[in-house]
Amino acid sequence: MSEEILVNHTPHETRIAVVQQGVVQELHIERAAARGLTGNVYLGKVSRVLPGMQSAFIDIGLERAAFLHVADLWQSRAQQGGSGQPMPIEKLLFDGQPLLVQVIKDPLGTKGARLSTQISIAGRLLVYLPQDPHIGVSQRISDETERQALRQRLQAVMGEDERGGYIIRTSAEDCDEAALASDVAYLRLRWQDILEGSRRKPAPSLLYQELSPTQRILRDVAGETTTAIILDSPEELERLREFARTYVPSMLERLRAHGGERPLFNLHAIESEIERALARRVDLKSGGYLIIDQTEALTTIDVNTGGFVGGRNFDDTIFKTNLEAAHSLARQLRVRNLGGIIIVDFIDMSSTEHREAVLTELRRALARDRTRTSISGFTSLGLVELTRKRTRESLAHVLCESCPTCGGRGEIKTARTVCYEILREIQRESRQFNPREFRILATQGVIDLFLEDEAPALAALCDAIGKQISLQVESGRGQEQYDIVLM
Repeated sequence: MSEEILVNHTPHETRIAVVQQGVVQELHIERAAARGLTGNVYLGKVSRVLPGMQSAFIDIGLERAAFLHVADLWQSRAQQGGSGQPMPIEKLLFDGQPLLVQVIKDPLGTKGARLSTQISIAGRLLVYLPQDPHIGVSQRISDETERQALRQRLQAVMGEDERGGYIIRTSAEDCDEAALASDVAYLRLRWQDILEGSRRKPAPSLLYQELSPTQRILRDVAGETTTAIILDSPEELERLREFARTYVPSMLERLRAHGGERPLFNLHAIESEIERALARRVDLKSGGYLIIDQTEALTTIDVNTGGFVGGRNFDDTIFKTNLEAAHSLARQLRVRNLGGIIIVDFIDMSSTEHREAVLTELRRALARDRTRTSISGFTSLGLVELTRKRTRESLAHVLCESCPTCGGRGEIKTARTVCYEILREIQRESRQFNPREFRILATQGVIDLFLEDEAPALAALCDAIGKQISLQVESGRGQEQYDIVLM
């Protein structure tokens, strides 16, 4: 199926939509302020070796020194003694030593970045391991015959002087030797650039930065079915053309500039698609709908018939709704980039044949996903369990934050509940303090309740504590937020 890739680029944000036959299949959004360091290669300088922790702090030019453990030091494994134990870090590193390192975990809070000296560079089909002479194959390629064929094709295009190794990615399945040779050439060129930079630049210096979002899309997503890659930024288009000339020449002619008057994402209705992808409810064409709830532990998807009554009987209506839901939820996983554990509550089906047909349709729909997914089938409760690998933050986590009023719970206390909390707190404070008056600062709804339904309770409290209680509306507060001022 042919596809177009639309790119809306500004200096602070890049948004990418993969569109097939007018329908958005994937959304990628990355902001400059949140761009991570994982994958970057630096020429660092050892600032301190800690033998007791078998680790070292490395200066790579960031605000905080980065952390390197002996387990992430490939030289330690390569030089381990006859006992099989890794070499101690103090025998391999010394203060002030320049060291080629790669970030494997971004800085978090007060912790610096986590480093490794095992460099890996990702390409479209392969991951290059310049220090490890090993050829591995992605576990997703399960056919042993295909795995062996891929190894043989790769060995055929590797140079005789090659000392490094490769991991064959899932995207390399069924590819030919020419495609593998192109990726090998790209990766070796990248590695040569890193080595030249390490000889020319002082420590600490950045030698290799992970590709920009548009470059990654060109490398990982664009393929033979891609008819056009349209960008609305002339500067980014030129940078991408320069990258394509060197590394992906087959894509050069498909790069185009957006020349219309209307913004690119408005013209193709991508803006409205993003809004729909943030909604909890997804309507189906038949009249049914999905309810998607994303939590810290897992994502739940509930399927409902809604207003669909088009089947010959009730079982037929349920079956058709579930079939349509299977296609829709597979697309929603891609668009929203939902990962981890996903539980789907299809409408209950009494027919085993219908259940198997829905599972088959779901597997077929998920087969188009570039991200690894696995389905466990129906549980004893009639739920479908599946997992999807987390590759990046979900769309909701990139664009949204927890509600300041409810703190992400999705609900707030009623005004009456807040009223009773205030009454209890005033009663407690009256036993500890002896103010002239208590003043309640709360929202309009809470104050109105004190003036109407809860006026008797407020008057009774005034009599009980022997103090005056005054009321004041604070419009900028959330319903659960209040203050009690001692006057």
